[in-house]
Amino acid sequence: MSYDRQHRGGGGYRRRHRDREDYDVQDRRRDYDTPEQILKNTIIKLGEVDPIQEVPRVAKQIQENTSSMLSAVSEGIRVAVTEQPYKIPYYAALLRLLHEPSPPSGDTSATPPSPSLGKQVLEDFWKGFQGYLDKLSWRDVRLCIHFFAHLTVAQVISTESMAALLQSFAAVLDEFGVSYGRGKHAALCAAEGLMIAGAVIQKSLSSNTTEIIAAIQTFSEPIGSSKNLVQPITSLHSQSVVLDHADEVLDSALAVLKSSEASEFADPPGSFPQPYLEYDDLDPAASPPFELPTILVPPEVIELDGLASDASEDVQVKKEEWPEFWFRLFDNSVTPHPSSASGFLIRSNLRDMIDILEVNRKECARLLLEYPKWCVPGTFKPTAGAPPVEDDPSANNWQLESAIIEVVLGYLFFLPESSQKPIFLISLITELCKLSPPTVGPAVGKSIRKLYSSLAEGLDVEVSRRFSEWFAVHMSNFGFQWVWKEWLPDLALPENHPKRSFIRRAVESEMRLSYHDRILKTLPEAMQNDPSVIASRQPGPEAEYEDPSNPHHELSESILSLLRGRSRAEEVIAHLDSLKSTLDVVPYPHTHIDSFIRSLAFQSVLSIGSRSFSHLLNAIERYLPLLRGLTPPGDTEAKRDILTTTSLFWRRNRHMVGIVFDKLMQYQIVDPTDVVAWIFSTLATSDDRGGPLYVQTSEWELLKGALDKANGRVTVARKKVAALRKEHDDSIARAKARGGADAGNMEVDGEMKPLDQDESVTENPQLTTALKAYTSLTREQRNVLAKTVEGFVACLSPAPGDAHQNPHAEAVIQEQAWESRASWSRDEWMTWESWGWYRHFCRAYSPYLRSYMTTLSVVGFSKIEGSTSPAAELMRKTWDVATGQEA
Repeated sequence: MSYDRQHRGGGGYRRRHRDREDYDVQDRRRDYDTPEQILKNTIIKLGEVDPIQEVPRVAKQIQENTSSMLSAVSEGIRVAVTEQPYKIPYYAALLRLLHEPSPPSGDTSATPPSPSLGKQVLEDFWKGFQGYLDKLSWRDVRLCIHFFAHLTVAQVISTESMAALLQSFAAVLDEFGVSYGRGKHAALCAAEGLMIAGAVIQKSLSSNTTEIIAAIQTFSEPIGSSKNLVQPITSLHSQSVVLDHADEVLDSALAVLKSSEASEFADPPGSFPQPYLEYDDLDPAASPPFELPTILVPPEVIELDGLASDASEDVQVKKEEWPEFWFRLFDNSVTPHPSSASGFLIRSNLRDMIDILEVNRKECARLLLEYPKWCVPGTFKPTAGAPPVEDDPSANNWQLESAIIEVVLGYLFFLPESSQKPIFLISLITELCKLSPPTVGPAVGKSIRKLYSSLAEGLDVEVSRRFSEWFAVHMSNFGFQWVWKEWLPDLALPENHPKRSFIRRAVESEMRLSYHDRILKTLPEAMQNDPSVIASRQPGPEAEYEDPSNPHHELSESILSLLRGRSRAEEVIAHLDSLKSTLDVVPYPHTHIDSFIRSLAFQSVLSIGSRSFSHLLNAIERYLPLLRGLTPPGDTEAKRDILTTTSLFWRRNRHMVGIVFDKLMQYQIVDPTDVVAWIFSTLATSDDRGGPLYVQTSEWELLKGALDKANGRVTVARKKVAALRKEHDDSIARAKARGGADAGNMEVDGEMKPLDQDESVTENPQLTTALKAYTSLTREQRNVLAKTVEGFVACLSPAPGDAHQNPHAEAVIQEQAWESRASWSRDEWMTWESWGWYRHFCRAYSPYLRSYMTTLSVVGFSKIEGSTSPAAELMRKTWDVATGQEA
């Protein structure tokens, strides 16, 4: 076969043509860029080759452009400081050069000397900083304080004004009723500024440093109980904080400041870049230091919409109200030590880079791997092929890749909820591996092994769940290759041991990203033959009545034939009614014919929708009248039958159970309250002999889906009411304004008529309907939370004589039992996991629990009222911490 091609340039021609077009675009862009924009871009791109050599060149370029581009210079520095924090010391060096007095030109006797260019830039920069402060943009404020602190060391900013600035943030910690989130941000601003400029401030204003450190310590001390609830290593038997695998950010900052104060801030030279120290000292007479204006940190903006259903309800969801723990995987000799000034600031820099570059994971990965360029030599181990560095006994020689992975995973495992999207963090690790496989790959492997070994050391159940998800997604990006043989000895552990549970969840997640046979081939033979690791059959539906040997197969086929033929819902309902007269015996476990027919019909709908998600949605939407007819309002037994049928139909694919439940709630076939009640009733009836209740990861995922659905509906309803109320108020205001204008335009011989307001303004049917819906959804939200609390109480602290009394509920929370956990059986580990999910429920949904604190306490804990058992006391203590009753 031949092709008549007019041009045969091939790929080379297309590539050259594309390159020429790119060059033309850049050339045209260069023609249209203004001089101010060119200078601004030059400032932002400072240091792309060699920052030490580029700083004087850029300073000279700025000075040659005089003050006509002052705003462009200050804007470029402001953008660079807040978006490239790793360059802040070099921008301080740039300002240091600009702060030097300009050489005289011509006759200067007639005019007074103008302020230095550096001072003018700082005056304009301060306006931007004040804007960040007014908006409480805490990260930008903190990075600007880094910049001011470096300028203080460089003698550009006066020591007294810098100390006053830091004290302004420390004063926030003394505010009455200051929230933890506000106090934490203010404390970090003061602490990090003091880490950088503390040596200068200590020389002349030592009392200021002492006051700042004391304010941070006073603020941090009362939150000890909260720390125990969000630490990544669970400690049920003790209220002490476990620091072997995590560091709390304020505790680390306080440790750094105390250590620095004890040594009078004599930090080893070169712990972080200070290029401005290479310049000569400034003459205070010729170049007086810049005085930072006095500030007052604005208060928090609290938006109240007036929709609280209870006088004590706080409608604001503040996710940052918990202590900030960062997971640790490696020793201080491997990754930056958070209790040292250099280590703390490096970790802060890496976290800021990830926050800022969240919009571009590839650029984020590239800049993270280039981070040593902005550190002093010896901070990190040199990469392969880099020139050797002279031995320095004070060099840290940390491992860059391990530090980066540790920070990224710290974000991923942040409790109770990560501030970054997990998909971004997982993708970032993948990009890092692609950029430097020989160095990042081993760091990832070590991290996985460290996390796996900590599973039996009390790793939080939520962290373990996120770990299994990340592991599965990461393996899917690299051919599902892992050294599973290392974990073969763990198959001898009890079935619900954390390590075995992790292996099972990881394999299940991998199968969602691939298919059964492929994952099966990646596992060792011992795991292939273990049904607790992977089933012999691929995940899929389990249609009980479609089996020809089933006595009710023909009934099922009669319903399926109608559904496959897309019969109308009314025809299917009529057929179901006719089937009832043909049944004489109700099959087990159904108690009556309606329950059996309901199960039969809904299983047929699930069979129609089992091929794909789109098939499921089409089946539910087409037969929505049928499904609502099967589950009439108020019939809890009917809804329980629907949920039970779903769990049996998809018992070989638990992920699909959650998906179907979500769709049933979305189409209001069942309510979140029904799902929560079904989960705990299923736990109670799962063992015919009557055994303890356990909440495992699969049950928690269903619980979370129901809780999120109820909370989400209330949030949507609240926004709708707020919008309609605003529209209603605006309509009333416009009507009054029109009435006032008409009143002033009276005719001479006429009479002034009273204002007739439109009835649609005073009575808004849409707002009335929305308020009723909001009230109903709020009631449902409260019921869902109450049933969840009741369910956990029944699991972990049932009343004496309860048929489902758990003998392990109190045993696993004792210190002696935890020390002998190597001998725990399946039941002990299941109980321990149930405690973990109760803790996570309290901390993750604490804003909602506070809203209905009184009601939930009475309803949820009524069965253990007055009980002094260790389990009951631990449940109440966890509840008190989550709801803010115990500081």
